[in-house]
Amino acid sequence: MYGGVFDWDASVQKLEELTEKAADPALWEDAQAAQHILKEKTALESSVGKVRELDQSAKDAVEMVALAQAEGDEDLIQESLASLQNLKKQAEKLQLQSLLSGEADLNDCFVEIHPGAGGTESQDWAQMLYRMYTRWAEQHDYKLEYLEESPGEEAGIKSATFKVSGPYAYGWMKTESGVHRLVRISPFDSNARRHTSFASVWVYPVIDESFDIVVEEKDLRIDTYRSSGAGGQHVNTTDSAVRITHLPTKIVVQCQSNRSQHRNRAEAMAMLKARLYEMELQKREAQAQDQNAQKTDIGWGSQIRSYVLHPYQMVKDLRTNVETGNTQAVLDGDLDMFMEGALAAKS
Repeated sequence: MYGGVFDWDASVQKLEELTEKAADPALWEDAQAAQHILKEKTALESSVGKVRELDQSAKDAVEMVALAQAEGDEDLIQESLASLQNLKKQAEKLQLQSLLSGEADLNDCFVEIHPGAGGTESQDWAQMLYRMYTRWAEQHDYKLEYLEESPGEEAGIKSATFKVSGPYAYGWMKTESGVHRLVRISPFDSNARRHTSFASVWVYPVIDESFDIVVEEKDLRIDTYRSSGAGGQHVNTTDSAVRITHLPTKIVVQCQSNRSQHRNRAEAMAMLKARLYEMELQKREAQAQDQNAQKTDIGWGSQIRSYVLHPYQMVKDLRTNVETGNTQAVLDGDLDMFMEGALAAKS
């Protein structure tokens, strides 16, 4: 699954190389490199295994159709054809996953959510997005780690940052970066008027030491403050929360998930390096698009999706025109159709 399509021979060869490296007794002399190799090997084993399983199932179904036709068993013919149709859908999904071939697509990711202008309305919308993405992650058996949350004055959140861990977390979630627009009857308006709210989602990959990101100490402003989470274990009475500002780029990251200021600082630094790496990825993508003379209707950070709850029910992705009227399912984390559509559009 390299180069944007599933190259079977290249994938099998790569898996053999990784298996050989994993068996090398000297592998763990560099623990970071070892973890990267094993992670890549596990993901490739899964992909190759799925292709082999799909191939065998397709052969079995074709043989079953031939057998049913020979015996004149119409019910079995229809059952076998339905099985082939289901296998086709699985193959299409696997083909989409093969598009996750970027150098960081396999990695875990950080997700930041920020409300736009509009006070309580936008802050409530930001919290709805927060819930939507955590539901999606849970449905796909990804691990979630809370990093930072700043509650709104009346409702919602002023900001939230969390980490999603699991194979291809960044590859799937990166398609969600951008501005999300909500149209609804406001629950905070006594006159029941329709309101439009905006919130931004920013996704960037968790990177390890194999990615050479240099951050100069002189380029940083580091502030500490007290945690201001929703309560329980996230609230602290000491200035353990850490905010780091990267002066050259104006990037700001913050972490308050640990009681230790040292651990929060380390996590915030990891987030900063990830943001800087994401900026580099964006530059490369923009250059590639210019070189290929590709036109796009949307840039990074622009509005990507509208969620309309009134006067009708519809969620529509403005990049791909994928849409659905089942708005509640989407807000409950049913996002695969949008993620798959965004990946397919880039193929």
